[in-house]
Amino acid sequence: MPTFDQRTFDNSFAGLPDDFFSRVRPDPLPDPYLVSVSDSAAALLDLDPASLSQPEGLAVLAGARVPAGADPIATLYSGHQFGHYVPQLGDGRAILLGEVRNQRGEHWEIQLKGAGQTPFSRMGDGRAVLRSTIREYLCSEAMHGLGIPTTRALAIVGSDLAVYREEVETGAVLARLAPSHVRFGHFEVYFYRDRHADLKTLADYVIDHDFPGFSDKSDKYTAFFQEVLERTARLIARWQTVGFAHGVMNTDNMSILGLTIDYGPYGFLDAYDPGFICNHSDNTGRYAFDNQPRIAMWNLSALAQALSPLVPVEEGRAVLERFGPVYATEYVHGMCAKLGLLEPDKADIALFQDLLKLMAQTRADYTNFFRTLSRFSTDEGASNSILRDQILDRAGFDAWALRYRERLLKQAESDDTRATRMNVVNPKYILRNYLAQNAIARAQEKDFSELNRLLDLLRRPFDEQPEMEIYAAPPPDWASHISVSCSS
Repeated sequence: MPTFDQRTFDNSFAGLPDDFFSRVRPDPLPDPYLVSVSDSAAALLDLDPASLSQPEGLAVLAGARVPAGADPIATLYSGHQFGHYVPQLGDGRAILLGEVRNQRGEHWEIQLKGAGQTPFSRMGDGRAVLRSTIREYLCSEAMHGLGIPTTRALAIVGSDLAVYREEVETGAVLARLAPSHVRFGHFEVYFYRDRHADLKTLADYVIDHDFPGFSDKSDKYTAFFQEVLERTARLIARWQTVGFAHGVMNTDNMSILGLTIDYGPYGFLDAYDPGFICNHSDNTGRYAFDNQPRIAMWNLSALAQALSPLVPVEEGRAVLERFGPVYATEYVHGMCAKLGLLEPDKADIALFQDLLKLMAQTRADYTNFFRTLSRFSTDEGASNSILRDQILDRAGFDAWALRYRERLLKQAESDDTRATRMNVVNPKYILRNYLAQNAIARAQEKDFSELNRLLDLLRRPFDEQPEMEIYAAPPPDWASHISVSCSS
């Protein structure tokens, strides 16, 4: 497999007008060391992962060497942050090296996050710390393992460089990948500056680059917006079914490709709490778990406004009306799959909603309960005590279990067959915050074994891995003190 030196780099975004971005060279991490490499992400670039530990590969990852053909830039965008419009944001600590095309014809942008200041740093230092870099690295690869669209993480490079956050930490650079890193905010900046010709230029570029099937359509901008909306609706539905809270769904953190992007104060549900707030900076609960579908719709409305010079208002409204049905279809099918139900019908919605209410009363562990649900027995008189004991309202569970058993029996399917299907949609392992924190604590002592162990584990979250059983345990008491914010 080739190394960076043997890859042909390009940067199509750099072909846009000069004020869409700023050319900036990465500021190299001093005395860098390799923390971890994702072999599966390296395969997306047809790269030999071992080459990334060699001096030439490490130099690229640390920002000390720009590969031939790369054209490093930081892009301009704006966005609504916690509902308030901020007229200029941009890549303040992420530098886009360029893109490569793999043997399958896919194009992948390579971005160095934490590679130093850019003109958009807004008084920031342009650096990332090892703690937050590990969190993004692990979660992006974990989300991929769960089958949820996401940016990918290629590698982490660390350094003893002091970086100041709430306290002094050490610096790191994350090399992350995506077909495109364009966000809703890239469109907002040109709309709010009344630069409608530039808005059209950007839209034409994104359509040609990432949605080429729409390029020749007479209504290509409306078709493009509808595709973005549908991808976003399906993405959020998948977040909800797996129990993932992003934590900071600003419009500048929303991918135009419907990818999960910018992992900061995220969290997976431990105890089921629909109002779960994973970001301690979110004082009003704007980005609470159960609010994510509404916020996604709000963000899409902001994008519709930004695209209004290209998409007539009435057409934009008609597209926005599709969010509810697309989201509901994806979410209902996802939740019914978690219950092992074939061919969902309307009555199944009440079945899973009533179960969630019972789980919320007890704060049952979201991931473990659904994983255990595959062991539900339809045998007459079966107690199903392993599930019953997780619900405070025992009578309520018994009544629900009767309905569930009756529904399952209609499928004329063995319990074992159903269990097999359920175990490929209900993960056994998720990236709980305490697991990430354990890996971070060891990595800060330059022990990366736990980080790499988690990376391997989370690639196969649905598989029984008996030697890793402890990683499926609910969080210990000390984990309740873990606090994550936008700096995480």
